[in-house]
Amino acid sequence: MNSRRDFLQKIGLSALAIPILHTNNLLPSGRLDPRHLSKPLDGPMLRVAIMGLGGYGGRVAEAMLNCKRAKLTGLISGTPAKVKAWQEKYGIPAKNCYTYQTFDQVKDNPDIDAVYITTPNALHHDQVIRVAKAGKQVICEKPMALNALQGQEMVDACQKAGVKLLVGYRMHFEPKTLEIVRMRTSGELGKIRFFQGLSGFTIGDPTQWRLNKELAGGGSMMDIGIYSVNGARYMVGEDPIWVTAQETKTDPVKFKEGVDETIQFQLGFPGGAVASCLSTYNMNNLDRFFLDAEKGFAELQPATGYGPIKGRTNEGELTQPHVTHQTVQMDEMAQILLDGKTPIIPVDGNEAVKDLKVLDAVYEACRTGSKQTLNL
Repeated sequence: MNSRRDFLQKIGLSALAIPILHTNNLLPSGRLDPRHLSKPLDGPMLRVAIMGLGGYGGRVAEAMLNCKRAKLTGLISGTPAKVKAWQEKYGIPAKNCYTYQTFDQVKDNPDIDAVYITTPNALHHDQVIRVAKAGKQVICEKPMALNALQGQEMVDACQKAGVKLLVGYRMHFEPKTLEIVRMRTSGELGKIRFFQGLSGFTIGDPTQWRLNKELAGGGSMMDIGIYSVNGARYMVGEDPIWVTAQETKTDPVKFKEGVDETIQFQLGFPGGAVASCLSTYNMNNLDRFFLDAEKGFAELQPATGYGPIKGRTNEGELTQPHVTHQTVQMDEMAQILLDGKTPIIPVDGNEAVKDLKVLDAVYEACRTGSKQTLNL
């Protein structure tokens, strides 16, 4: 592969139309160059306010300490004690701190370019729209909304306000994941035939918001299962055209009505590939992706945890170095928002709406017992 033109001709157009740009990040062999992750990045800093100072918000904040293009500059929370503690830890001035009632005022704050929303799922819809109306760029955790209708409303609101909407798909920047995507798009794996996605863990505290339908919008599918939904799409390289699904519930006390414990679902793709996936809150050791193709295979296990991700293909073990996912994600998102960079795998609101359409169809298939047609 001697030139960018040769490279683009070789990969062609995938069914997802995933653009492979910034080939300066690739080795002559076409593989992702891990050294680009540690190269100094020139350009302005993306100044970010985190909304929701819980466990994941804290993980993002810690990761941003090592970012070269993104910096934590604001806080939004309903808990004054958390705000005070974060102010002291990260040196955030009082003028950059807001409550859930006052955060519309970020529109007048030049210290904040973007707001990263890490609150419970049910709050995303209204919060994204409010941030968009305030004229700030939006980053929202997944699932972006409770359903595809809400998701489309969020996309439309951001488009109307002239701001970008990105979603926290951290795996879209993970080096081993990107190597498998490169192998697929380059044709090294040949025709894709099968994908398996296993996503699950045994959930603890029964009083947490993830087991509250009003806040979570569901159960395991709305938390961990979305990894297999999204992973199936970027690993196969196509959008599914049908879904079937079955729900199993062994503990109706812990997993109340509308909160799914375990769901198995199957996806069909236009190229003939099929996917078999499982999402659960009642089993451990289930973080695995497996892709089978006519010329080889690719496996990630663990596939979506915080790392290090481990993987292998028919060519051997994947050896790309581990870098904190959220650090890479925020630096990459800064380049998307500030420089107009196009990611290898999309991370925008439209990408999230596709996942939400699949989630809607999975729940409908469980409810009706019938196969659902998808048009993403």
